[in-house]
Amino acid sequence: MSSRLATEIVGLKLSNPTMLAAGILGLSGFFLKEVANAGVGAVVTKSIGLKPRLGYPNPSIAQVECGLLNAVGLPNPGIHQFVEEITEAKSVGVPIIISVYGFSLEEFVEVASYAVKAGADALELNVSCPHVEKTGSEIGQDPQLVKEVVNEVKKRVQKPLFVKLTPNVDDVAEVAKAAVEGGADAITAINTVRAMTINIETAHPLLANKIGGLSGPAIKPIAVRCVYEIFREVDVPVVGCGGIATWEDAVEFMLAGASAVQVGTAIAFRGLKVFKSINRGINLYLRENGFRSVKDVVGLSHRH
Repeated sequence: MSSRLATEIVGLKLSNPTMLAAGILGLSGFFLKEVANAGVGAVVTKSIGLKPRLGYPNPSIAQVECGLLNAVGLPNPGIHQFVEEITEAKSVGVPIIISVYGFSLEEFVEVASYAVKAGADALELNVSCPHVEKTGSEIGQDPQLVKEVVNEVKKRVQKPLFVKLTPNVDDVAEVAKAAVEGGADAITAINTVRAMTINIETAHPLLANKIGGLSGPAIKPIAVRCVYEIFREVDVPVVGCGGIATWEDAVEFMLAGASAVQVGTAIAFRGLKVFKSINRGINLYLRENGFRSVKDVVGLSHRH
C-alpha cells in the first residue's frame, strides 16, 4: 500500500485511512481477520455489552431504496465471552478497536475496562444506537451524560477512546464538545439515522421492532454535515462514518474534516473488495493533486 495512505490517529498507526465500521462482520475473530486481509487500516468490532444479549426477533434488517434499515438490538455474547474473539483477532496486524455499550455508567466502565485487559488497542463508546432503550442515543442525546460517561471510562482505561455520536440531535457539535471535555481522544460521526418502513400490503411496519436505524447512501450528506460541524468545534481527530462506498465518498469526508473513514453497509453490496477500491482511489487522488499524505486533505474545505 502507498506510503501516502499511511496515517496515525491518537497513536494508532494505520496503513491506510479506512476502518471497518462497528456492527458489520465484527463479532468473531475469524471475520475480523478476513476484513484485515481485505486491506483495511483498522477494524472496529460489533458493539459488546456486559452480558449476553439476543437482540430483537426477525425481521431485523430490511433493504430500502436508499440503503439498509436495521433493528437487530445489539446482539452479542457479552464481553467475558468475547475475549476469545479478541485474542484471535489480535493476530490480524491492524489496530483492534472494541466497540462497547452499557445500560448504565457503571456498565460502560466495566465493559471498557475488561476490553482493555483482553487486548483492545482502542475503544469506541457506542452512545448512539437509535433503537435500543436506556442505552445508545438516549445517552448520546444528552451532552452532560455523554461527558460523564466518557470521563468515568477515561479514568479507568489507558487506551485511546473514540466516542461514536448519533445524528439524531439538534446540535451534534455540542455533544462532540461534551465528549472531548470528558476526555474523548477522537470522535466517530455518525451512527445510523432513526427511521422506519411499512409494508403497504399488510399495513405493518416491516421491522419487528418497528423503528430502526438507516444506513447507506441516504445518510451520507447528513454524516458529511456532522463531520464538518464537529471538525470546526473540537481539536481531536474525527472519523467519518455513514454511506461511504467509493473513494469519492471517502475524500469528501476527509475534506469535511475526517482523518479516517469507516465503511459498513457498502460491504453488504460490494463485498470486502470495497476497501482496496477505496484506497486505490484515494491514493490516485492524492498523487494527481500533489498531496503527500492523507493529512494534507483533512479539513481542506474549511481553508477554502
